[in-house]
Parts: sequence; C-alpha cells; structure tokens
Amino acid sequence: MFRKIWEAIRGDSKSRLKIAVRIAITAAVIILLGGGLVVAGAAGLAWTDTEKFCISCHEMRDNPYKEFKGTVHDTNRTGVRATCPDCHVPREPAALIWRKMQATFEIWGKLTGVIDTREKFLAHRYELAKKVWTRMKETDSLECRNCHHDDAMSSDLQSERAKARHAKGKAEGKTCIDCHFGIAHNEPEGGPGPQELKIEK
Repeated sequence: MFRKIWEAIRGDSKSRLKIAVRIAITAAVIILLGGGLVVAGAAGLAWTDTEKFCISCHEMRDNPYKEFKGTVHDTNRTGVRATCPDCHVPREPAALIWRKMQATFEIWGKLTGVIDTREKFLAHRYELAKKVWTRMKETDSLECRNCHHDDAMSSDLQSERAKARHAKGKAEGKTCIDCHFGIAHNEPEGGPGPQELKIEK
C-alpha cells in the first residue's frame, strides 16, 4: 500500500524538487483533513453535551426532562443548575468518548419507537433506570462527584441524621446513587433500587 502511495506521489517525475513539492502538498492535505476531522469531532461532542440536544427528541423532553423541572437540580436558592450531561455524561475524555459510543446504539431505540409514547416509557422505566444506576455504581457515582466534593462538604451544615448516614455509607462502601436516587426523576416501580444491584468489579 505504501509503495502505491509513493508511486502516486512520485508519478513520472525524476526531479527531486517536484517530488518534494508533491510530498509537501500531500502532507498539507493530510494535516488539513486530520485537523478538520478533529475540530468537527470536538464540535460534535460539544453539541451533544448540551441540554438543548438532550431534549431535542420528544421522548426525553416529555418524560425525564418534564420530571426534572422544578427539582433541586433544576432550580434552587443558589441558582447552580445541573443539566442532563452533568449527570449522565462523564467529563474525562476517554470515558466521555466511550459513553458517546454506547449512546449511538440507543439511536436504534429512537428509530424503532421503543419509548415513543408515555405508556412505553413507563413500561421501560425500570430497565432504563437500572442501566443508569449500574453505570453510576461502576464509576463510584463520578458524575455526582464532579460537582459534590467530599472534602468541600461541611459536616457542620449537615443534620445529625445526614452526618450519621454519610458515615455509615462510607463505612459500608456505598456510593452516592445507592441512597440519592429519585432526586431528579421519578422513582421507577418494578424492581430493586440501586443498593440491591450487584455489579461486577
């Protein structure tokens, strides 16, 4: 293959200058195309990491997003707001790209109408929640901890009950999602919660 590429660049020319110019042009084209692909990829990742993109389909807008509206993650005394990607998309580059690759398989559900009505969404709610809970347990609730830092939490501002529960959770190796689920979306019916889910580590 490399020989064919070299022969195509060299052509019939015996002049070293012409060959050098052709190599430089080929390299410039490759760099420009590569740079264009990187910029387009980064722009695509940024665009798909917006709330506007997440709720552009009615399945998300009419179901999870409608439930999210008015929760503490949507509106609160401080005005700090979490959007869909904050909780559902990792920030680390490798994990982010892996999650985006996984999400491409979810397009099939959109095309085949798996949850295109409220009734279908409710019928699949538990399985959808279970996937998110499992992913968050596997990452030790990394998406939560991107905003909520243990070392920045003031135990003085927590109730005695909250302090005791946090200490107990740490001692038992629990992660945020084990206790703090159903805070941005309605809890599903039909199966065990995150604490009961067993994951392979």
